[in-house]
Amino acid sequence: MRIRTDDEVYRVDAVWLGPPKATFPWRARYVAWGVGIPVFLVVLAVERQLGFGFGFFSTAWAFVITILITRMITAKISHERPLGAVMTMWLRELQTPREKTSGEGGAVTATKIRVRNQRPLPKHKRHLAPAGSHPHHQPARPRGARTSAPR
Repeated sequence: MRIRTDDEVYRVDAVWLGPPKATFPWRARYVAWGVGIPVFLVVLAVERQLGFGFGFFSTAWAFVITILITRMITAKISHERPLGAVMTMWLRELQTPREKTSGEGGAVTATKIRVRNQRPLPKHKRHLAPAGSHPHHQPARPRGARTSAPR
């Protein structure tokens, strides 16, 4: 049993062949016309900003550039992934936060760390001990030595 998909239906319905009895020699989807016309206007505007005059060759190159850009855009568009979804995905991709690849700061040093001879007291015992003394501070014992009282 062979199951046919409905892809051909979308391809036929989404193609404009031109006016009746005077069809174009190429096939262009409706979305290609919708994308191509604004792209053509943008390409013409960019050409004018770059200082190119309005002539036959500059317009012909704008037309060629428009066809290339439109083909690149419409290659990503289908009936399952419409233009609005592609544009939204593109904008979110541009606006998403990126991971920073370079570190901030310099070399790490221990020069700012204060070293004390005595262990600090817990906060609840600090007010009991006189300044500079720790009543429960015990001298270091040699390794392997045992004490009878727990610490």
